[in-house]
Amino acid sequence: MSGHTHPCCKIGPSILCADLSCLADECRRMIHSGADYLHLDVMDGHFVPNLTFGHPIVKCLRPKMPDVYFDMHMMVQNPEKWVESMADAGANQYTFHVEACEDIPALCRKIQESGMRVGVGLKPGTPVETILPYSDLFDVVLIMTVEPGFGGQRFMEDMMSKVQYLRTNFPDLDIEVDGGVGPSTIDVVAEAGANMIVSGTAITGATDPSQVIALLRNSVENAIQKSQLER
Repeated sequence: MSGHTHPCCKIGPSILCADLSCLADECRRMIHSGADYLHLDVMDGHFVPNLTFGHPIVKCLRPKMPDVYFDMHMMVQNPEKWVESMADAGANQYTFHVEACEDIPALCRKIQESGMRVGVGLKPGTPVETILPYSDLFDVVLIMTVEPGFGGQRFMEDMMSKVQYLRTNFPDLDIEVDGGVGPSTIDVVAEAGANMIVSGTAITGATDPSQVIALLRNSVENAIQKSQLER
């Protein structure tokens, strides 16, 4: 798994939880509040019951924020179908779900060749062992701590064993956690070893998003520091 030694903390607000009627402004507000990247949920109404947006939205956002890192969370059937159009729209990371993919190595290569980072997502019911045979093909593993497709669900703390397993066995990997993450759950996420934190309403709905982002960052950076001292 590619990555850099001691993965650093990155906070990515999930913009689906923002006011979609003024999406570009909301995205800018998140970046100005200290976000490291934006997490964009793409849902097709098949893989998950909800429907959101696709590459045309990304293409419109890109010129308005040329330097912002777009992490596409592709909750879609046939994820191989959208690689070129997302790359063309200006996406930086393409995270597909292992449950929706028939040929993982082929899809990872396709994403890499398109110039995007490769992310692989696991639903709560999918064991982490599923992705181990392909561990050298992706840059990021996304551990879902809610069932994908709906906001506002309760955080599943038992998913932290997957994060711990990955961090122990792949110390340089970017591990992303998404679902119910906020001030009340960040410590357990950070201690398990996640370094890429997706948070929705906890950030976008806050009176002061920068305060929430700082709090999340503080927790993750402390945990990283602590684990480095223990290594």
